[in-house]
Amino acid sequence: MSVAASSTGCYQIPAMSLPPFDHDAHTKYTEPPNASWTLGQKIENTESGRKWLEGEEQGWQIINTAEDTPQLYPLMTSAIVPRPVAFVSSVSETGVENLAPFSYFNTVTRNPPIVSFSCRNAPRVKDTATNAKNGLGFTVNIISEPFVENANVTAIDAPPDFDEWIISGLTKTPSIHVKAPRVKESAFSMECDLFQAIDIAHPVSGEITATLILAHVKYIHVRKDVLNERGVVDITQYKPIARLGDISYGRVGDVFRLPRPVWEQEREKIEQASENSQLS
Repeated sequence: MSVAASSTGCYQIPAMSLPPFDHDAHTKYTEPPNASWTLGQKIENTESGRKWLEGEEQGWQIINTAEDTPQLYPLMTSAIVPRPVAFVSSVSETGVENLAPFSYFNTVTRNPPIVSFSCRNAPRVKDTATNAKNGLGFTVNIISEPFVENANVTAIDAPPDFDEWIISGLTKTPSIHVKAPRVKESAFSMECDLFQAIDIAHPVSGEITATLILAHVKYIHVRKDVLNERGVVDITQYKPIARLGDISYGRVGDVFRLPRPVWEQEREKIEQASENSQLS
């Protein structure tokens, strides 16, 4: 399916017949893609690896980012995927509440618990960036499949005094520490204080093009039904959505687990792989 960009930067899906969303599809655990892989094994020695390398025959396209072409933004957001989405609830100094999604989002540190999200300043400074700096705190909520449409509508380019909660159909619920409410429908919400706001200046023009918000997580609200017996989130129950390129979203499909190697346990295999590499 191709998705075209209009002159305003919005994306339109061509009229076509799409299958309905499969509500019966569930995340499941599988083996990793190359379950028999061994230390130092070349990618061409696996079936999937050989097929992957065939694509190199078509060559490479190189983009000079100094030439800020219209292609740059859609290319980066379609390639750096999937991205989690921060659904941020904030409030202005005058009491106007704001709700907006941000896909430039991730964790930063665990001690102290810091998360980050970035707000673009075009065509104007985002209300969320302004509100995050006012000392009243904000909440970062995670979006799950059942209310993705509710969350998506809050990305509308509304005027500063508009409360997106009105059109979202979502429910405000009081926070413990911050003035901004959290989203009741979210199975995982974080109450945050501003840790640091970093204005991103273009290295040539000096224009402030974005603001990076580092948020200190003070309280977490997590629904018990999405936790497993180890007290961590069960992805099969959580059903988080992810941001892809253009106006596309994705959900978690098959999941596989790969243990992180431990040097002392793998030392002999590593030494053998190193010897084999030097001989080849």
